[in-house]
Amino acid sequence: MKRQLLVSVLILFFQFSISQEKPGRVFFLGDANFTLGINENYQIGSEDESGPLIVPSALFFRVGFGYEFKRKIAIAFNSGYDLHWNYNVKAFPTCGSLKYNIIEKEDNTHFVEIRVGKMWTPSSIYSDGNYFGIGLGIQVAGEERWNTIFRIDFHRKRSVGFENNRLDSVSFGFGFSFFNRNLYRSPL
Repeated sequence: MKRQLLVSVLILFFQFSISQEKPGRVFFLGDANFTLGINENYQIGSEDESGPLIVPSALFFRVGFGYEFKRKIAIAFNSGYDLHWNYNVKAFPTCGSLKYNIIEKEDNTHFVEIRVGKMWTPSSIYSDGNYFGIGLGIQVAGEERWNTIFRIDFHRKRSVGFENNRLDSVSFGFGFSFFNRNLYRSPL
């Protein structure tokens, strides 16, 4: 039985290695997101300088690598740094993601992505917790293998110490993806 399984795996590996259309491709990615919040010092009709109603409240940075299957589904491992200065929170999320390309037109894609993982905090104020994110985005094809990404994401960070033991935010971001090799087209 073990011998038959080994032979089957070797045959499949050989078939993938000589076929003209490869099943997927490796990619690297990075993005930067920002979150807007309500200015707690803002006063309607006030003559003093209380500032604007909407102000930036957080920055998120992510880098990762993954594998895309047949231009539809991609899995990736991401790590990053989150800074919420309104709450004095610095966190290091690590997560896995699953991305599904909804629409593809001329190498541009519209996608939905889910990220799930852990959040590590160096602070003694907040404990380590769980991280969850879901978002929509557009990946615009660029020259050669570089692509530009625009996205909007909902983030939930669960940790003891936050109000209701979670911190929710919506962010807007931009980033890039770099595909290692274009394996979809025939080398000839």
